[in-house]
Parts: sequence; structure tokens; C-alpha cells
Amino acid sequence: MEKKIVLLPGDGIGKEIMESAKKVLAAIESEYHHRFILQECAIGGDALDRYGVPLPDDTLHACNEADAVLLGSVGGPKWDNQPPKFRPEKGLLGIRKGLGLFANLRPVKTFPPLLHASPLKEEIVKDSDMMIVRELTGGLYFGEPSERRNNGEDVVDTLAYSRHEIERIVEKGFESAQIRNKHLTSVDKANVLESSRVWREIVNEKAVDYPDVEVEHLLVDAAAMKLITNPSGFDVVVTENLFGDILSDEASVLTGSLGMLPSASVRTDGLGMYEPVHGSAPDIAGKGIANPIGMILSTALMLEYSLGMQEEAKAIESAVMDCLEQGYHTADLKIKDGKQMSTDEITEAIIENLTTKCISDSICSSYV
Repeated sequence: MEKKIVLLPGDGIGKEIMESAKKVLAAIESEYHHRFILQECAIGGDALDRYGVPLPDDTLHACNEADAVLLGSVGGPKWDNQPPKFRPEKGLLGIRKGLGLFANLRPVKTFPPLLHASPLKEEIVKDSDMMIVRELTGGLYFGEPSERRNNGEDVVDTLAYSRHEIERIVEKGFESAQIRNKHLTSVDKANVLESSRVWREIVNEKAVDYPDVEVEHLLVDAAAMKLITNPSGFDVVVTENLFGDILSDEASVLTGSLGMLPSASVRTDGLGMYEPVHGSAPDIAGKGIANPIGMILSTALMLEYSLGMQEEAKAIESAVMDCLEQGYHTADLKIKDGKQMSTDEITEAIIENLTTKCISDSICSSYV
């Protein structure tokens, strides 16, 4: 099978962890007899330095022509003094909007060898396995331009949603719940916001089409508390842009390290952009100690959701888990009696587990 993938290394450690992703893709090519056509493009601060804008037209065009997109990270203090429209993060917002990536999928799953590193007690966080489905192209982040009034004494931000925008993200939430444990938690602020009252109405309307999915409504403050007191009680969470931004970051710390978690931003035709949830970490860039696991698991997510390669995705996930159980970890992780590794070393260990398992299971030779 041949697929075109655009790589956006971006800033900070993005370039280093993207190299890890490329090595894993090469292993998948070899073991499963695929062909990946890789094209690197600029985004964020890298694009600002090279082209004067955070999202060049050529980058957006290449992504639109691809089967999937892998993103490293954007931003850093180097560009803090740039005008707002020329900040690296504008490239990220722009590509989401430009590609129509309306749904952010954020799986949050704890790893047994790392339970001790969670800020929560092990008995609370164990067995946590959820998918947060966040709306990406509407709400406060994309309302009418913010406005300062009365000589700067007053300010207005606009939270706007259309029925279509809410319906499509709610449907994505239900679809995700159907292939998981058939429980959907819809998060809103319906006791205060009119947009949330419409959101809740639409969720109830759509529930009729998914009778096999149990629906729970939670106010966002109650959801934030439940993430801390009973995270294993969630299966799929669907919510609007601002709430999803906050809750997904809160949930991400449950695993003990941001370096472990992947994410996907997708549209209706299957095109998706896949990236680890951590930032660009400029303080450790170039030192060879960045954790590539979030990037590698994002690559697995890409294979599963955009390229239809479920078996290959599961093989990568299994190889990562084997590494952790073997005690291998990067500097941001702490595994008792484990072995600390560099970015390149743990990447090679994951690839060794991947190829060894592939040979022992004899599952790869049949793929053409």
C-alpha cells in the first residue's frame, strides 16, 4: 500500500522526535511491505524564520494533497515578541482551520509501569482509559475578533457555534463511543451559557440515532472534579473548544508525563493531523533526551485512523508497552530499577520490539 504523509517537524524538540517517527515508519514499511512517500514542510517558528509567516501557502497545499499529516511541535521563547498574527501558534490554528480539522481526538490511557509517577494515587488512576473528543474550529477561539472598548476598560470575546458545527462533533463523539465501551459523557455549561443549552439539546437529539450508547451530561466544573476523583469512570468525553482544551490538558497529567500522549485532529473524509500533546520544550532541544513516545504513538494513531492500518498501529503500541515493561525510559520518566535512555536509544528499542514481535507472530509477511 502506498500513502503520502506530510511531516511538519516545527520547533524545539519537534525535529528530533520527528526523526523517531520516520524511523518507525521505515520499520513499518519494511515489515508490512508498504510505501510511505514523505514530504517535509515548514510551520510555526521554523516557517517564520524561513518564510516570514507561521503557515506558508505551500505547506497548507501539501497537507491538503496528503493522506495524513504528522506534526512535531510549534513555538518557543524565541518568538515571544512577535505580533500576535505572527506568533508560531497561529500556524497551528491556521492549519486546523485551513484543513477543516474540526475534531481533536485525545486518548488518555495510563501505563502500569508509570502509575507511580501520576500525581494521583495509584488506586484512583489505574485502569483509566478515555478518549476526549474536542471541537476545534468554533467557539471562543474563532468567534468575532476580540474587542477592547471604553479606552481598554472593557473587553468582549464572542463564543459562537452553528448547529452544523455542534452536530458533526457530537456525531464524532457517538461514533467514538460505539467502537469503545459505549458510554458518552457530554460536557457543557448549560446552567449558564445559551450555547451549552443548544449543545445539550443536540446531544439528546443525536442520542436517538445511537441507542447502544449510554449518554451522561456533566457540567464542565463537575467534569473537572471527576477527572481527579474518578478518571476511570470516563469512556468518551465530547465537548466544545475551550472546555476541551482545558479538560484534555488536565487529563494528560494523569499518566505522569506529557511525553507519553498522542492526539489527532481529523475531518470527515479521514484526513488527519497527528501530534504529541507536549510542547516544543526548547530547554532540552538538541540534547538528545526528548521523549519520542508521544510522537511514536501519534504515528500509530495516524496509521489506525487515517491510513486504515489497524494491525500496524497495534504493533507499535505493543512495542511501546514492551519497552516500558522492560524498564526502558527517557529522562522525564522514572521506572524503578529501569534503564534511562536517550531519544535515539529508546526509539531503537521500540523498533527492535516491533520487528521481533512481527517475526515471532508471523503476521507481517501477508501484508502487500
